[in-house]
Amino acid sequence: MSGRGDSEISETGEERSETPEDVGDEELEEAEDPARVARRARWSAAVTGALLALAGLAASALRATGSAPALVPAAYAFGAAVCALAAFLGSRGRTRRALWLLVTGVMVMALGDKFD
Repeated sequence: MSGRGDSEISETGEERSETPEDVGDEELEEAEDPARVARRARWSAAVTGALLALAGLAASALRATGSAPALVPAAYAFGAAVCALAAFLGSRGRTRRALWLLVTGVMVMALGDKFD
C-alpha cells in the first residue's frame, strides 16, 4: 500500500488510483480553487470590517448624545477607525492582519463600554 489518499485496495487486493473521471461532481466542488478561497477571505474581511466600523460609529454617536463620559464615545470611534483600517487591509489581501485588527478594534470598543 502506498499510503496515498486517493488510492484504494480492490477486493482482489490490487491497488487502484482514482482518476478525475472516477471522482463525482460533489467531490470536485469540494476541491476549491485557491484563488476563490482567497477572494472569499478578502470579501469576508472587508465586509466584516465595514460592518463593525459602522456599528462602532453608531455606538459612538449614541454615546456622545447621552450622559456617558467622553472616554466612551472616543473609544467607540477609535475602535471603529481600527475596524475601518482592517476592512481596507482585508480588501487588499492582508486578511491575517485584518483579522487581528478586527479583534483589536472590538476589544477597544468593549473596553470603552466598560467605562460607561
